Amino acid sequence: MPADLSNKLVIGISSRALFDMDESHRIFVERGLSAYQSYQMAHENEPLAPGPAFRLVKKLLSLTVPDTDERLVEVILLSRNSTDTGLRIFNSISEHGLSITRAVFTNGRSPYQYVSAFHTDLFLSANAGDVRQALAEHCAAATIMEPSVDSTTAYELRIAFDGDAVLFSDESEQIYQQQGLIAFKANEEALAEKPLNPGPFKGFLSALHRIQKYFAPETCPIRTALVTARDAPAHERVINTLRSWGIRTDEALFLGGLSKGDFLKAFGADIFFDDQQSHCDSAQAFVTAGHVPHGVTNES
Repeated sequence: MPADLSNKLVIGISSRALFDMDESHRIFVERGLSAYQSYQMAHENEPLAPGPAFRLVKKLLSLTVPDTDERLVEVILLSRNSTDTGLRIFNSISEHGLSITRAVFTNGRSPYQYVSAFHTDLFLSANAGDVRQALAEHCAAATIMEPSVDSTTAYELRIAFDGDAVLFSDESEQIYQQQGLIAFKANEEALAEKPLNPGPFKGFLSALHRIQKYFAPETCPIRTALVTARDAPAHERVINTLRSWGIRTDEALFLGGLSKGDFLKAFGADIFFDDQQSHCDSAQAFVTAGHVPHGVTNES
């Protein structure tokens, strides 16, 4: 019988998101593919240092069904490396004790087409082009940005989301961008009872919520937060939308346009997803950020 990942949260991750490959990438940019291949093969027995998503991946891989060893998360390497240069990646995975056994090496081409084949719930990459293509395949995806300071908790997995254009569609964000804040608030107040359409990360939040149900609330190893620039009266539509989906977040921060970085530090997020680069830059001072190049603010 073939293996089945349908009951797991499936995470696709690139080599540069998982490991620190800055030196390797510099050689590729400055000296070309052949030099990069030679460098990786010459150093294939030297483990790579952790990259921006490493701690997040370790926490995800530690999630198991209570009182069993059955893992709830499958992490799959989706890499532009070749099989030759990918050997160093696999050696590093083994050295760091990561339970990652499945991989795709595309020898320079984007691996985005495999997110659908693996039924991936989330794809993290350092390549913005690959992220955009994964989003086009209706997979939650983000360009990962390493934090300047590590504010994460030791054990609990904490994931924070922006609302518009991330968890929700950008239908309301379009009104804000085109008509301003007053029109945005008037629209949200008038449509407070009408749920927003899903955004690209609704499925990922649903999958996290499904995993949370394995645990009692007081012992759940996952904590989620909505961190949004909205405030009253635009809060009500968000709450009603989540209710209509049958999904909860453990925390909700309605910041009314305040900078998000300090609040994400206080929450101790392992990663924060936002569609606006400026918010990701603010977050990156304290936590790992994932830029979601989706919606009206990213159309240019």
